[in-house]
Amino acid sequence: MLVAISPGRVTASAASEDVLPFTVHERQLENGLKVFVVPTGFPNLVSIQIPVQTGSRNEIEPGKTGFAHFFEHMMFRGSETVSPAEYQDYLKQMGARQNAYTTADYTNYHTTFAKDDLELMIRLEADRFMNLSYDEAAFKTEARAVLGEYNKNSANPGSKLWEVMKKQAFQKHTYRHTTMGFIEDIEDMPNQFAYSKEFFKRWYRPEYTSVILAGDVDVEKTFALVEKYFGPWQRGSYQVEIPKEPEPKGPIYAHVPWNVPTLSRLVVAFRGPALDADSVDYAALNLFYRMSFGESSELYQKLVVKEQKLNALYGYGSQSRDPDLYPVVAMAKKPEDLLYVRNEILKTFAEATRTLVSLEKLDAVRSNYRYSLASGLDNTESIAAMLASFTHYERRSDTLNRLFRSMAKVTPADIQRVAKRYFTDRNVVVTSLSQEELPKAVADIPKLKSFLETGKAQRFKGELVLQKSKLPGITLKLVFKTGSAYDPQGKEGLARMSAAMLSEAGSELMPFDELTETLYPMAASISSRVDKEMTSFTLSFHKDHRQKVLDILLANILQPGFRESDFSRIKADQMNSLTNSLRTNNEEELGKERLQELIFAETPYAHPVLGTVAGIEQITLADIKAFVADAYAQDRLMVGLSGDFDDAFVEALTKRLGELPTDSKMKDLKKPKARPLNGMQVNIIEKETRATAISFGHALDINRSDKDFAALWLARAWLGEHRSSMSHLYQRIREIRGMNYGDYAYIEAFPGGMYQFFPPSNVARQAQIFEIWIRPVVPENAHMALRIALFELRKLIDNGLTEAQFKQTRAYLMKNVFVMTATQDQQLGYALDSKWYGIGEFTRYMRERLSQLTRNDVNRAIRTYLSPKDLQVVMITKDAQALKKALVNDAVSSISYNSEKPKELLEEDQVIGKLRLGLSENDVRITPVEKVFSGDSKTLTH
Repeated sequence: MLVAISPGRVTASAASEDVLPFTVHERQLENGLKVFVVPTGFPNLVSIQIPVQTGSRNEIEPGKTGFAHFFEHMMFRGSETVSPAEYQDYLKQMGARQNAYTTADYTNYHTTFAKDDLELMIRLEADRFMNLSYDEAAFKTEARAVLGEYNKNSANPGSKLWEVMKKQAFQKHTYRHTTMGFIEDIEDMPNQFAYSKEFFKRWYRPEYTSVILAGDVDVEKTFALVEKYFGPWQRGSYQVEIPKEPEPKGPIYAHVPWNVPTLSRLVVAFRGPALDADSVDYAALNLFYRMSFGESSELYQKLVVKEQKLNALYGYGSQSRDPDLYPVVAMAKKPEDLLYVRNEILKTFAEATRTLVSLEKLDAVRSNYRYSLASGLDNTESIAAMLASFTHYERRSDTLNRLFRSMAKVTPADIQRVAKRYFTDRNVVVTSLSQEELPKAVADIPKLKSFLETGKAQRFKGELVLQKSKLPGITLKLVFKTGSAYDPQGKEGLARMSAAMLSEAGSELMPFDELTETLYPMAASISSRVDKEMTSFTLSFHKDHRQKVLDILLANILQPGFRESDFSRIKADQMNSLTNSLRTNNEEELGKERLQELIFAETPYAHPVLGTVAGIEQITLADIKAFVADAYAQDRLMVGLSGDFDDAFVEALTKRLGELPTDSKMKDLKKPKARPLNGMQVNIIEKETRATAISFGHALDINRSDKDFAALWLARAWLGEHRSSMSHLYQRIREIRGMNYGDYAYIEAFPGGMYQFFPPSNVARQAQIFEIWIRPVVPENAHMALRIALFELRKLIDNGLTEAQFKQTRAYLMKNVFVMTATQDQQLGYALDSKWYGIGEFTRYMRERLSQLTRNDVNRAIRTYLSPKDLQVVMITKDAQALKKALVNDAVSSISYNSEKPKELLEEDQVIGKLRLGLSENDVRITPVEKVFSGDSKTLTH
């Protein structure tokens, strides 16, 4: 039986400060389950989000951390009535995209799917929450995968810094450990099968759970379906008191030594209160962090823009259920600057206890937060996700609205009052990380009181794509047909640096710091993306600010500032992104970029968008001015506009764009010809790392405009759909063997894949590659993982897809194409890409092509375009010599399991372990990581 909660729903008109513009219908089942139904007005799609009030905070027993995160994985292991394979089959049939995440306070399971499958999805979700079933073997396999995820994260200095900071800051409270848990507990997890059952029985109960359904839904029918399937779920009885943290005796300092090059990092954190949506004090503290450490803040402008001591600075308030840390994070270009940076941050906190903040700036922060949130609510999934992130506290839908009402009441005096209460010497926790030695004084945290002393334009004639809607947020995209493939030889990285000088350096009218301050209250932004053959600028703003965008923001592109100080900052940032972020801290992207570089050696594609070390060093401000003047002309420009705009705005926009040069001297790029491969070539990148990452593939003489693209796209989805557990490689390597965190395949470039679920728009290319990406495995399994992937690829090429596999994958893609283009930004980006490729609207084009496909079409395309032997392989590992020796000697690979496996799998392992790769000494080359992307052409040839 559903029990309505008076008044039965929460509406956006409840108060003028409310920010959620949707009616949320809220009810409760007799068993305690909370249900929220939100008709969003967006057609065809529904998003279900199920936040469970269990996170690492709930892990109270010593030695048993990481289980909340573990069940984020385990919940995909099937139920008593639906096996894991059957569950994945259902998702394929629905064309759904699904995932989950764990925080300290809750775990959220979310799926976006077509509305026609609403009842099926609710039934499946209810089934797995009530009837999750797994045996000890499956438990141990998943525990191994969790360890693989920890290993993957171990290369990230930010993750390690956070882990150490939390462990130092908390003595009793369970915030002491991260969601991953302590490493010793993760390693012991395979021995905790019985406890895992107890953990699930305690916390996965209706009284701790909410079900959010947003999208194209009928309210009463949806409530009835939830009652039908979730109604039998039994309420539990388990309750626990989370250990309270004793009063701090700070200050606390901790340092994390790092053994590979990286930017030095510093976190200055103060202990603060738990989230309380009705508390003005809580709202004041959070507004202070937004005001004092955001891009418009005086400190950011000083340390990042003017003095250029930092690569990044940001701070944010806590949104935890219990008192937690409120951090400020700084990434320094030079380790010796960390002492100065720390003192400047502490000085900002100290000043807040003495000086009232500006009411004008406070109002600007409130405005920015409101408009930023509103602009993000542009699709069904984001609306449901926003509700999930705030309903979990009290299982109420009005938490966010109440918080904004509290923020509206905050005065400068309130901020000063909470500053005096929380910014104290005993409340401060400082943590640092660096490879180099830091000034010794960084460890001696001073008392806070010590800081208290003393031409005429032509009308634009280019291509326009207009997508009118009622969304108040407007997106404007300017896509130029130029990119890193147009970089002059010896100055690789010029296209990317030129774009950054337009999006991140202000205009002749307004320097960057003033522009940032002006845009902040509007929550408006300009960003750039550079790829091989496209450079896109995206301007996002509310319709209320259309004229200001025309007057101010477009000036960045029409009248760039080209200040020497900005050039120095951006050049240094780009070098750091290449040498630190890409080469040192991101093995997965490093392998994928290196693979592209080797396949397209001696072509304009043969360097990353970021450039090369030698190329970046040679770029001058004069080079950038010349490149911009030639590349950003009307004949190379496509313009896309979406949102609630009128004809007058389009007229004014095209008039302003008419100020751009009419014609470019730049010649269109000829389709790059990949280096021919005869057999397998392996490049091992040697670096200090815990795991081994693998990418391999070959050139692909096909792109989105070709008749066989849809067939190959389908084959790719079956073999390795990106970040999807339904893919074949994922099932064979990650699921059944537990070797890593995921395995995927591509037929189009997918930069930044580890950060997103869908391919980014505006990375269209004439030439593509087929690629398989094996996420990091333990080094002893690297040879075997490569063999397994090659074995599965060869089976696909030799045998093709069955009729059932073909139909199931096609049905998935027919619906999933809607999910890929769910947001305003995605729809506009894909429309511009379709213009570039000369094809129709993307969803219609792909659905028409897919509907016409036959299994024979797909299998013919597989045999025609994919090769199991002519491959370029990139492997990233610590002991490169040992790996090379194993590869060249064709050493037999083996794999050990910590649980029983089916006989047929063990027999298959023996066959795969003996698979001959036929590599000679000359086929395998080792490259030290510091030589990769250096600009030395010798690193690209055998």
